[in-house]
Amino acid sequence: MLSGKVALVTGGGQGVGQGIALALARKGAKVAVVGRTVSKCDATAQLIAEIGGKALAVECDVKVLESLQLAVQATLEEFGTIDILINNAQEVPLGPLNDVSEESFEAGWQSGPLATLRLMKLCHPHLKGGGSIVNLASTAAKRWDATGYSAYAAVKEAIRALTRGAASEWAMDGIRANVVLPHAKSPGLKWWIENNPEESAAFIATIPMGRVGECEEDIGRFVATLCSEECAYVNGQSIAVDGGQAYMG
Repeated sequence: MLSGKVALVTGGGQGVGQGIALALARKGAKVAVVGRTVSKCDATAQLIAEIGGKALAVECDVKVLESLQLAVQATLEEFGTIDILINNAQEVPLGPLNDVSEESFEAGWQSGPLATLRLMKLCHPHLKGGGSIVNLASTAAKRWDATGYSAYAAVKEAIRALTRGAASEWAMDGIRANVVLPHAKSPGLKWWIENNPEESAAFIATIPMGRVGECEEDIGRFVATLCSEECAYVNGQSIAVDGGQAYMG
């Protein structure tokens, strides 16, 4: 399905990013696993090697432009091109507005929409002629009660807006751009469930399918399909992969 394609996945060392990287590799893509902790990226690359795939672990702080530039350069030097870009890495500013520090919000902005914009622009020349971008957002902005989640939702909604812009402006270049809004068993969600048992139980109860998704089987496989020719006419969409919990209309 993705044989001969090259993917760059940020935050690929764990959780949803790792699940996406593995799913892409199983479909035949070569994967640059990009992340701040290189040991985690190495672990993902080793898992990909064990299933017969090819991967490159790349240390990168997505909040730093020069680091992003070096990650793109390393991917090109190893694999020759970039066909698929997955912007998944994100620092999460959570809490009531009076408790969210400017430093936390700035980190959320830099690691989220700013890093997404920078990487999309850096990869644009290589994505031309059939490339696919999938950016990760959140259904946090769809919560009826935004208490404690509005700063997080704000940076994620900015990513959705940027993705729609790329889908509109770059379609003529043969580039598709879409957003996936997942619920998955990431380390971050595991921490939230453990530290907010009552709230998390109530939240999971609102998922029609009654469970949180698996990082590879539920989220990764969908993203891999979205990047394939099977979805060649899907562009500019925000798709909640969440068991039916959010209404995106």
